[in-house]
Amino acid sequence: MKILFVARHFTYFRNFESVIRELATRGHRLHLAADREEQLGGRALVDRLAADLPEVTVGFTPARADARLFELATALRLSADYFRYLDPSYADAPAIRARAWERTPRLALALAHRPFRAVAAPLLRALEHALPIDEAVLSFVRDEQPDVVLLTPLIELGSPQLDYLKAARTLGMPTALCVWSWDHLTSKSLIRVVPDDVLVWNDTQRDEAVRLHGIAPERIVVTGAQCFDQWFDRAPSRTRAEFCRHVGLPDDRPFVLYVCSALFRGSPSEAVFVRRWLEAVRRSPMLADAAVLIRPHPQRLGEWDGLTLDDLGPVAIHGGNPVDATTRADYFDSLYFATTVVGLNTSAMVEAAILDHPVHTLLLPEFRPNQEGTLHFPYLSDGPHAFLRIARSLEEHVAQLAAAMSGAPEPRNRDFVDHFIRPHGAATPMFATAVERTAARRRPAPDAAASAALLRPVISGLYALAGTRWGARLLEDPVAERERVARDGRVADKRALVDAHRRQREQKEEDKRRRWRHKRRHENLVRLKTAAKRLIGQH
Repeated sequence: MKILFVARHFTYFRNFESVIRELATRGHRLHLAADREEQLGGRALVDRLAADLPEVTVGFTPARADARLFELATALRLSADYFRYLDPSYADAPAIRARAWERTPRLALALAHRPFRAVAAPLLRALEHALPIDEAVLSFVRDEQPDVVLLTPLIELGSPQLDYLKAARTLGMPTALCVWSWDHLTSKSLIRVVPDDVLVWNDTQRDEAVRLHGIAPERIVVTGAQCFDQWFDRAPSRTRAEFCRHVGLPDDRPFVLYVCSALFRGSPSEAVFVRRWLEAVRRSPMLADAAVLIRPHPQRLGEWDGLTLDDLGPVAIHGGNPVDATTRADYFDSLYFATTVVGLNTSAMVEAAILDHPVHTLLLPEFRPNQEGTLHFPYLSDGPHAFLRIARSLEEHVAQLAAAMSGAPEPRNRDFVDHFIRPHGAATPMFATAVERTAARRRPAPDAAASAALLRPVISGLYALAGTRWGARLLEDPVAERERVARDGRVADKRALVDAHRRQREQKEEDKRRRWRHKRRHENLVRLKTAAKRLIGQH
């Protein structure tokens, strides 16, 4: 069987490495294709997979044949995505709604607050469905000749991966969405083009797919969270003493592991908060000398530049993106040897739950958009399967932390792990079997909808509009507009600076000429006075 697996960038394959290896072991061929490069280590990951497994090949998806069509499609998708977040269920998730607003074209923002909004939303979706498929995308999928097309994450805002899903459906190829993370079905865009199967982690995500995305239950397959299989039944790569020496901590005492998060843009600096957190920890007599290991998030390393914690006792900042054997072993060792784990909202807290450590978090107002302001965080903090130890002040949190560090707290993570991570045991083989079943259910290519034909004149008009300067501005999102205004402002500032320098040079030249003329007049006056004196002296 030939599998075409398309991701936005190569790091997305990190969560599917075990599945890729399993499918290759079963004799299937896989081509891993990404839309763009990134700097998080994903390319090295897929290159290792290709080197280890002859059945795996790696490459990039093609550039779009029609750039204007791509821009129009992206504008319509971002517009439709924004309408999703106007739903009352996102009233308490302002950061998620604001993230969508930042990328929504100005035309859609104007429509979103008009009385006919209820009509505009389905119209935008219909227009996006009616767009023709880019020829480069269609040719790419056809030439690969896959038996099944897998896509991840697919549902990011304005996702260009919809083109590959539409192309595969047009060609009659089975398709599956591979849900990448525990928050994607609540925090990303709607599944507007429905694949043949949606592979989810658990019954919670099954409910999200049905309730939020309107997916038919028979299209949803619960496999478990295959990305976490690697942390079960794993042993540390070194002794605790060796690990502590490696990261720079004393090995004669337990340590707290603080795992940083990928916070929303505009959130307070977590590095600055960690220093405040450490100062509160050190005020506790029971934690004054406790060792602390901090793992910065790979996407927010810059905020740690120049920050020093040397005055706050035994503390170390250590860790990288776990995308290869060495960094994964290092990451696992940090979780394994920690006595307790602290974080705001990150998948590392889920991995700590797998190792059955006590996991703590603080619900502070400045971080509310990243925690209670999301729809997925309550899965960790509320309900019958919740495992987080919650505090709403630093004082309460420090007391909880001191208790956890001084004794042997009763484990409370197993219900969550069984429900959320492994509802049916190891996930990797179940995922691979689900892909095989999807490939076996080959469906005929769908007929073009009559509505698409009716909307073609509108599509043609929008396509022509997108080619004009005025139309391009209407399809521009606020962030791009601000960047353009700033860029234009910088250009204007540069022109003003050049003009000022030119005027300054001209003024200097004029001053020089004026001084020269003054000097010439003075010299002529001196000569006249001298001549006059000589004439008077002769008489």
